[in-house]
Amino acid sequence: MEPKKNPKSDVSRNSSLYFAVGLALMLGIAYLAINYKTYDKSNIVADTLNLDDDLEEEVPITEQIVTPPPPPPPPPPTIEVIEVVEDEVEVEETVVESTETEMDTEIVEVEEVEVEEVEEDIEVPFHVIENVAVFPGCEGEKTNAAKKECMNAKVNKFIQRKFNTDLANDLGLAPGKKRIFCRFKVDKNGNVTAIQTRGPHPALEKEAQKVLAQLPKMKPGKQRGKAVVMPFSIPIVFQVQD
Repeated sequence: MEPKKNPKSDVSRNSSLYFAVGLALMLGIAYLAINYKTYDKSNIVADTLNLDDDLEEEVPITEQIVTPPPPPPPPPPTIEVIEVVEDEVEVEETVVESTETEMDTEIVEVEEVEVEEVEEDIEVPFHVIENVAVFPGCEGEKTNAAKKECMNAKVNKFIQRKFNTDLANDLGLAPGKKRIFCRFKVDKNGNVTAIQTRGPHPALEKEAQKVLAQLPKMKPGKQRGKAVVMPFSIPIVFQVQD
């Protein structure tokens, strides 16, 4: 007698596959059983919703503002009719009498007043003046620079000849070099004016003023061809002996 089972077939060969498929089916059935929910039919209310009442909207009553009509336009200006009068017709002229009261007016004659023009004295410094004041004896110099050097030399020589140097010894000043700062102006007429001195003693200042006042009249300096005032400064230096 021959066996019915095929000797080549092996049932245990696919057992792991079958086990995995069966396990997956069981897990799915268990998951569905756990999440399955039931509801009580008594809590379910089936009713209709009436939206007609809620959709009725109350419209507020508004009042329409009536805009007043614009004012009528102003009437057109009246055109004055000009009447043309022929030359032959005599037109009477209307005399308009003045309402102002007549007052006696007195005419006052105003005498013409002559205004004298006062020329302003213009000062031009010694080192920038175009034509320096000419000291007597410097007329022969050709250039302006030469006339300046000549004036310095002449003024220094004049002061050395006139200044009393023994006065410093009489005043009892300390021995040494003494200096008196002097300044004066040569006006538009060539006269020496506005003498100023500053020294170690009032007596020396007075002596310097006395000497400068004796300076001779010069030919005034000029700027752009016009006589001007020229300031001039010079120091008086002397030695006081023991």
